[in-house]
Amino acid sequence: MAHLIEQMAYVGDTPWHGLGQQLSRHQPLAVWQQQAGMNWHIEASPVRFMTDSPSHLGSIHSFPEQKVLYRSDTEAPLSVVSQRYKVVQPEEVLEFYRDLTEYAGYELETAGVLKGGRKFWALARSGMGGALKGQDQVNAYLLLATSCDGSLATVATPTSVRVVCNNTLTIAVDGMAQGVKVPHSTEFDPQRVKQQLGISVSQWDDFMYRLKTLAERKVSQEEVKTYFQSVICNTDEPLDDPARLPNVRALNRVHQLYHDEGRGAHLCTAQGTAWGLLNAVTEYVDHEKRARSNDYRMDSAWFGQGASLKDKALTSAMALVT
Repeated sequence: MAHLIEQMAYVGDTPWHGLGQQLSRHQPLAVWQQQAGMNWHIEASPVRFMTDSPSHLGSIHSFPEQKVLYRSDTEAPLSVVSQRYKVVQPEEVLEFYRDLTEYAGYELETAGVLKGGRKFWALARSGMGGALKGQDQVNAYLLLATSCDGSLATVATPTSVRVVCNNTLTIAVDGMAQGVKVPHSTEFDPQRVKQQLGISVSQWDDFMYRLKTLAERKVSQEEVKTYFQSVICNTDEPLDDPARLPNVRALNRVHQLYHDEGRGAHLCTAQGTAWGLLNAVTEYVDHEKRARSNDYRMDSAWFGQGASLKDKALTSAMALVT
């Protein structure tokens, strides 16, 4: 099966999907651009079409309202979009981190291209982090991703990673995700996005405080049952026959991850707590949810249905401590 990931680079441990080119730390952006497969540009051409004719090859016409986007290196087509579509180049995604890595203590950890160039991203660790009960480390990252086929706006998303299992979670404060979304009808302004993000220690401290309250919140077996059924099955109605629930396979698996099979499930922060509930869902989405391949799962976990499910899991967990 062809991989969804076209090319990527990373520092540190091999990613869970086992793909990519490993780099040593603190490489210049030019090296990242080359090794992450982002050393090409998106070019545009007018849409043209040929009419059929029974007697000859037909005539060529243009459609000025649309344009074809294609790769400069392979000339492979990427999408057909309107003339108003604002393109963000692969190089711009990496350049977004230049001042952050040079002056603000950030370090790129992974970058790459999905779907033949239709999506691309970079992820950097901010240097902030904290440990729940002194043993369960969670670090802060910043993810920047975009697309050139209309499937994803340009999004800058503060993200947390639980070290013991590499579970990822969008940072949210007061129930609101802290990311910035720039639609492709608008020019991407990196400095404006950074100002809107307002990346600060206080935001991270507030988020970590909320995670610590989850690690302190003990849950009953009835709360465990209700939480997973609500998050995974979208219902909290009791049923005589649990096998009739939708997504019952996923429901059974998150129960197993929560009770003893999840990475980090044995830690005191997770055993019998709301934090353990949340991480059972995030581990399922990031590492086990059924998908065509690991890289399709990653795309879903960061940008698609999996990301939405993790957001729902976080909101539901926070409801237990409010």
